[in-house]
Amino acid sequence: MHSPTPYEITTLLPQQHPAHGAMLAHEIPPGVQLVTLPGGIRTLAYTHQPPAETLPQPVPAAPIPTWAKTTALLTPTIGGGIAAAGIGLSYAAPGLIAMSHALWSAVALIAAGTIALPLLLRTTRGRTRRTAPTQITQNVTATGLFGRASGTINHH
Repeated sequence: MHSPTPYEITTLLPQQHPAHGAMLAHEIPPGVQLVTLPGGIRTLAYTHQPPAETLPQPVPAAPIPTWAKTTALLTPTIGGGIAAAGIGLSYAAPGLIAMSHALWSAVALIAAGTIALPLLLRTTRGRTRRTAPTQITQNVTATGLFGRASGTINHH
């Protein structure tokens, strides 16, 4: 079902010279090549180039956030500070141990004092006074909402 070609196909014969109408190499348009047919005739023909494999385009990297840059720059500083603190604690360890012993001694002294002082006061008070406890009464009177208060204290 091919329709007849409305133009005539010509071939370049081997005996033709470029001066007789043949095309020079730089005149051949892109996509057209000089090919040799099985019969030995050389002619110009369109050739289909295999499509060049296109490599996937790399995805442009997202810019690095400022907080990440700052953190990355501060990390060695923080690590160095922690290392220096560890070295300082290793040098201070004997003093820290002594201080912790002193603090435990102070806590024990305070605890003993809070228990022993009331017991000591009870025992000493009971021996010196065996009389009835002192009774104090107080009478306060005031007149009006904002009146001045007056009162008396009686020891019995």
